[in-house]
Amino acid sequence: MKLLIAVDLSPASQTVVDAVKARPWPPDTTACVLHVVDLAPFQPGMELLEVVRQGAESLVNSIASDLERSGLKTQTNVLAAYPRMAIPEYAKNWKADFVLVGSHGSTEFARFLLGSVAQAVVRNAPCSVEIVRPGSVGAGKGLKILLATDGSEPSVAAARSIGRRPWPPGTCVKIISAVRPLVPLLDATSAFFDPGPAIQAAEIVEKENRAKAAEAIAQARVLLRGAGTLQIDAAEPLSGDPKAVILDEAAAWGANIIVLGSHGWHGMDRLVMGSVSEAVAMHARCSVEVIR
Repeated sequence: MKLLIAVDLSPASQTVVDAVKARPWPPDTTACVLHVVDLAPFQPGMELLEVVRQGAESLVNSIASDLERSGLKTQTNVLAAYPRMAIPEYAKNWKADFVLVGSHGSTEFARFLLGSVAQAVVRNAPCSVEIVRPGSVGAGKGLKILLATDGSEPSVAAARSIGRRPWPPGTCVKIISAVRPLVPLLDATSAFFDPGPAIQAAEIVEKENRAKAAEAIAQARVLLRGAGTLQIDAAEPLSGDPKAVILDEAAAWGANIIVLGSHGWHGMDRLVMGSVSEAVAMHARCSVEVIR
């Protein structure tokens, strides 16, 4: 496994490093510690840029040494570029399996700052992404992982990603699936005076969707069943907007990490449908893995 650890000069980067050190990884894992010196504040030829680059090299070398002491094979790189574009591009060229970035907090302003880099990474990276927040380490105990599934191929990939990795003893995976309630559309010429048929049709579709959600939960349970010492819990399908359901369930359960698949919507699809994974990644209080 190839981990791209994107760091900056904020305390959030130490949270990422602590999380990486605390978790077990496959034996062949290599971590690359990357710092992108943001070119935006600098004018071409400024001597200060070189000073900042040297400081960044010292930072990534220090982090790499720390990770090597925990048993990870590491390498480093420092780029002078624009982080929003450079991190996804580096992940593509290095063929990373995971990009790990830190969160700068939970306030609206912090989310604005986070969005300038981490949101771009979640949206554009060609591989899986984890936004690491405080509390994802588990304080020496097993982690609480909330797996959100809808039965799609990305959701299957998310379950398999959990199942293929080692986790601390006592780690529990809770599987959930959200069913969006349907509001019947009434035909003005026929159903306006008799809404019964439209309501019945909506109820039938919602029942079918609930059955699909239950099937998705069962499928994820099967995929995780052979995954070592993982404890598996599964809830009945939950009703509500998927974004809200996932965030609320994670908060109520005290999840350390939310894991969900990315549908890879772009352009008009993203505008019309929205991105559940992106919204959860930006607004969760815990760490979030978006699996591709």
